[in-house]
Amino acid sequence: MPTTRLRLAPGVDGQLVEGLARLRAELGLSEDFTSAAQAEAAAAAARGPADVPGRGLPRVDATDLPLVTIDPAASMDLDQALHVAWSGAGWRVSYAIADVPAFVVPGGALDGETRRRGTTCYGPDGTVPLHPRVLSEGAASLLPGQVRPAALWTVDLDEDAEIVGARVEPALVRSRAKLSYEGAQAALDGGPDPAGALAVLRALREVGRRRQARERERGGVSLDVPEQEASRDDGGGWRLAFRAPLPVEGWNAQVSLLTGIAAASLMLDAGVGVLRTMPPPDGHDIARLRRAAAALGVPWPTTLGYGELLDRLDASTPAHAAFLEAAVTLFRGAGYHAFGGADGTAAPTGDAARHAAIAAPYAHVTAPLRRLVDRFGTEVCLAACVGRPVPDWVLAGLPSLPATMADADRRAHAYARGGLDLVEAAVLEDRVGSSYRGVVVEGPRGHAAELPPDQRRGELMVREPAILAKVRPGPDGSLPLGRDVLARLVEASVADRSVLFELTGADA
Repeated sequence: MPTTRLRLAPGVDGQLVEGLARLRAELGLSEDFTSAAQAEAAAAAARGPADVPGRGLPRVDATDLPLVTIDPAASMDLDQALHVAWSGAGWRVSYAIADVPAFVVPGGALDGETRRRGTTCYGPDGTVPLHPRVLSEGAASLLPGQVRPAALWTVDLDEDAEIVGARVEPALVRSRAKLSYEGAQAALDGGPDPAGALAVLRALREVGRRRQARERERGGVSLDVPEQEASRDDGGGWRLAFRAPLPVEGWNAQVSLLTGIAAASLMLDAGVGVLRTMPPPDGHDIARLRRAAAALGVPWPTTLGYGELLDRLDASTPAHAAFLEAAVTLFRGAGYHAFGGADGTAAPTGDAARHAAIAAPYAHVTAPLRRLVDRFGTEVCLAACVGRPVPDWVLAGLPSLPATMADADRRAHAYARGGLDLVEAAVLEDRVGSSYRGVVVEGPRGHAAELPPDQRRGELMVREPAILAKVRPGPDGSLPLGRDVLARLVEASVADRSVLFELTGADA
């Protein structure tokens, strides 16, 4: 999808930098750690991995396993390294996860700091990390050629990629190569073979496709909605883009998902853990989405589930893009459910234990460098695999995790969206009055005629430059969902982090 390089009007760049700093302050985000936490991290990096309190398990030497990492090209906080191969009767997935507990002492200053942060936050000018970079991009990261401690998952799949067995154990691993999504996809499409990893990538493709098929059969959904991105380039300008995920990203995500499904099964069997949950959409949400499909001209037979329909859509088609944006609202109410911890909360059952979009119980265990909850979930699984008691520090920490992660997710979302709003306002601030072609991808919430004028707004996707912003009706009062339209920019304010368009009433 288009990527536009944009230079800001004189003085606006400084306003944008100040606006991003003000946004971080409002959300309580800071790249700087307390001196005590930073000192602990530096000491841990210099010392290397330590014994984890309460774990009591030896590390296996898996440094001969030819693992690779697949991440965005610029990423250095590498949580996962994988190897996939045919086992003769199915597939074996080896998935190494950075062993963060080997570097963070429970009850220490760094532990306290990470519990306050909860997650790494991503903005247009960089990240606010969960851990000091000396760990997250250094000693604890699964960088190529380095021996690193890991929680090594071994997941066996049958020929159809259904899970037939899973275990996790402490290990020492050494990644062979750091692959980018673009490089991995190019190799699969016939380009150069990065670091001799083509056999692993082909096996990943086969497993990924089969897992996607199993997901559809379960009633699960992976939404491939183009993601808006903003970044500063080396020449001092900014780039805005709608980036569609590459196929290899979906296959790679399926390995993380199957590991999370295996982890949730271990936790539920052990009666202790923390699940990522999401309630199923209710009948009102489905009915609303069916009305949107009718308005957009998207055929939706009554015999077709919403997951099957979403899998057939193409986000490059305006009506489909609008429908996919509308479908995002089906997947609300995601949270965490901790059980078996120090407060004695019982394990959830039925729909309360499931993640509706995944259509299975699921746990976060694959990104501990970037997400606090994964550190606790992994430790539960390590204990459950060998029938050992879960460490006391994990049991004590479980009850507070849902609230901690809910707050962290809220701040991360607000920072990501607020940062995009700032960049959009900055690049458009001197263009008020200009007209742009776009697609209305979301209408007002409710009947427009019954809403106050300031609430009769939808969302407009402008592809050049890549903008996703509020739009109000034109003279005829309509917001034609999924239609190509012409809109005039009526507001762009860096100070207010706001951009507003108004339809001219003419279809493009």
